[in-house]
Amino acid sequence: MAVSITNTPWIEYYQPNPQAKLRLFCFPYAGGSATVFRTWNRDLPSFVEVCPIQLPGRGSRLRETPFTQISPLVQTLGNALFPYLDKPYVFFGHSLGALIGFELARYFRRNISSSPIHLFVSGRQAPHIPDPLPRHALPEQEFLQEIKCLNGTPKEVLENTEMMQLLIPLLRADLVLDEAYVYTSEPRLECPITVFGGLEDPETNSEQLEAWREHTNTAFSIEMFPGNHFFINTAQPLLLQAIAQVL
Repeated sequence: MAVSITNTPWIEYYQPNPQAKLRLFCFPYAGGSATVFRTWNRDLPSFVEVCPIQLPGRGSRLRETPFTQISPLVQTLGNALFPYLDKPYVFFGHSLGALIGFELARYFRRNISSSPIHLFVSGRQAPHIPDPLPRHALPEQEFLQEIKCLNGTPKEVLENTEMMQLLIPLLRADLVLDEAYVYTSEPRLECPITVFGGLEDPETNSEQLEAWREHTNTAFSIEMFPGNHFFINTAQPLLLQAIAQVL
């Protein structure tokens, strides 16, 4: 009997689907939350159970301290998700979430000899390529300008001083998590990898996306969508259609 996902703060906007044949765990971008994926179950096939991951420091976990190192995050998250690997599972992650999904796949392989049946990574250079433009330590005005340039934060949030006072520490913590990451070499994954990118994304280029090919021993593909770094939101119907076709 499949385990029902209950009483874990790590998964939000979960719609139980006892008939599902696989679980799709979704990891958000820096500063993002499980709300990014709250409607995905509507547009994906009925055999997919969508599990949006809620990281500490946002949403219902606002009072919790965000992680700033990938290893403790992955270990803690791995322990939390282990009971829900009783069905075949898939990972999707955008930007920082792509890194989390990749490292979690390696963590499960090392510790329980289990792997996702597919890894979707989106909007991030391959993990062995260092971040070319670290931002987490910028002075506040420069930091805010960089956030504005990414076009991922609504104008009404940027103009709300109180909301930005909550968001800036979280963004800095998430960017430390991403930008201070140091890749360590391990054997390639045995699951297929599909990479998604935005055609107008200033954060990643096709060469950096193509480099994900080095991390799988099996099938690999890239699909590009109209939009900037946050094409995950602006081109969502096309993105979900592509995921559905692969699944």
